[in-house]
Amino acid sequence: MENVLTTIEKVNGAVNGFVWGLPMLILLVGTGIVMTILTKFFQITHFKHWVKHTIGGIVKDKHVTAHTDREDTQISQFQSLCTALAATIGTGNIAGVAAAIVVGGPGSIFWMWIVAFFGMMTNFSENVLGIYYRRRNDRNEWCGGAMYYLKDGLGSKKGCKQIGAFLAMIFSVFCVLASFGIGNMSQINSIAVNMHTAFGLPTIVTGIFLMILAGLVIVGGLKRIAAVTEKLVPFMAVIYIIGALIVCFLNIKNCGAVFTAIFKGAFGASAVGGGIVGSGIAMAMQMGMKRGVFSNEAGLGSSVMVHSSSNVREPVKQGMWGIFEVFADTIIVCTITAFAVLSSGIVDLNTGKVLSDQVSTALVAEAFSTVYGKFGSAFIAIAILFFAFSTVLGWSQYGSKGFEYLFGTKNMKFYQVIFVLFILVGATMDLTLAWDLSDTFNGLMAIPNLIGVITLSGTVVKITKNYVDRIILRKNVKPMLSAIDEIQKIHEEEIA
Repeated sequence: MENVLTTIEKVNGAVNGFVWGLPMLILLVGTGIVMTILTKFFQITHFKHWVKHTIGGIVKDKHVTAHTDREDTQISQFQSLCTALAATIGTGNIAGVAAAIVVGGPGSIFWMWIVAFFGMMTNFSENVLGIYYRRRNDRNEWCGGAMYYLKDGLGSKKGCKQIGAFLAMIFSVFCVLASFGIGNMSQINSIAVNMHTAFGLPTIVTGIFLMILAGLVIVGGLKRIAAVTEKLVPFMAVIYIIGALIVCFLNIKNCGAVFTAIFKGAFGASAVGGGIVGSGIAMAMQMGMKRGVFSNEAGLGSSVMVHSSSNVREPVKQGMWGIFEVFADTIIVCTITAFAVLSSGIVDLNTGKVLSDQVSTALVAEAFSTVYGKFGSAFIAIAILFFAFSTVLGWSQYGSKGFEYLFGTKNMKFYQVIFVLFILVGATMDLTLAWDLSDTFNGLMAIPNLIGVITLSGTVVKITKNYVDRIILRKNVKPMLSAIDEIQKIHEEEIA
C-alpha cells in the first residue's frame, strides 16, 4: 500500500509541477494581459465607472442588493459577489500570503499585485461569457460557466463542435474533483488543526459540528448559500481587515521599509533569505504569481458559475463584479495580510529572511501576537474558521454545477450529501496528499477554461465595446442583448 501511495505522490508531484510550473503561470497571466489589451485597459480607463457600479452600487443602487422573490431561482448581484468571494477569500489569503513571503521573500507581494491587475480582466471576461452563454435548467435556474461557453461558444465555431463539448466535459470533471479537495477537505482540515492548536478542541468534534452546519446550508441549494454568504462574507472580511490594520497601524514606522523591501525584492535588488540575488527575483516572481492565482482564482473558471446565476441582464455589469472580486481578494485582503506580517518585525526587511521558525498560518498568528499577545493565535484561528468555512460553501456550489452538467439536475442531491459527508473526512485525516491532488485538479480546470476565454476573446471585446458605446459614451447603438435573448430562447426550446 505504501508503494502505491508513493507512486501516486511521485506521479502527482510531476503533474502538479507541470500544471503549476512557469508555462502554466505564463498562460494564466498572459491571458490576463491579452484581455487587458483587447479591452483597452478597461480596469483603468473605466475605473470610476466599475467602482461606482460595484461597491458604490451596494450603497446607492437598491437593485444591486435587492433580493429576488422566493419563487425566483435567481440571486442578486451582491449575493453572487458574496458567494464568489466566499470561495476565493480563504486560507490562501492568510497561509498563502505567508508561504509566498517565506519562500519568495517580500518581493513576491509585488508579483501578486501584478497577477491581480491582469487577473481582473480574466475574471471580467469569464463573467461576460458566463452571462452571455448561460441557460436555464429544468428547474428554471440559471446555469453558466466555462462548460457552457466552451460547448455553446467554442463549439459553435466551424469544426469545433466536438472539441468544445470535450473540453466542457473535462472541465466539469476537474471541477467536481477539485471541489472535494481544495473546496472541502483541505479547508476543513485547516480549520480543525487551527481550532485544536488554539483551543484544544478535538478534530472530530470540529468535523461533526461543521458537517451538520454545512449540511443545513448546502442541501438548501444556491438561494440558501447566497443568503448565508451575503451576511458571513462582509462580517468576516471587515473583522479581519480591522484586526490586520491595527497591526499595521501600530507598526506604521516600518511602512516605508516594507514598501522598499517589496520593490527591491521584486526586481532582485536583494536576495531571498540571503541567497543568490539572481535566483531571488525568479523565486519572488514565481511564488507571487502562484499564490496570487490561488488566492483570487482568476482564470480557473470557478467563480463564474455563481456569477452566472445573478439577476443581471447586461454581461458587462456582472463582468465588473469580477473585477471587484479580484481587487477585494488580492489587492485589499492579501495586501493587508502581507503588510501585517512584514511590518511586525518577524521578517528582516533588508535580506527578506524570516526571523521565525513558523510557517504558513502560524507565521501570520505570530505577527498578530506581537500586538494582541496570546489572543493573536486565537484571532487567526477564528479568521481561518470563517474564511475556510465560507470557501466550503462557495465551492459546494461550483461542484454542484459541474456535477449537474455531467449527470443532470435530478442527481445534484447525491453530490451534495457526499460533499457534506467528506467534511468529516477532512477534519480527521492527514491531507498532505489530498492537498497536492486538489491543487492539481484545481490547476487542470484552468486549461480548458483559458482555451475558451482566448478563443472567445472577440466576443468579449464586441460585448464590452457595445456596452461602453451605449452606457458610458451614450451613443445610439443597438444593444447586443438581443443575441443573448436569442440564445436563451433556443436553450428554453431545447429544454421544452
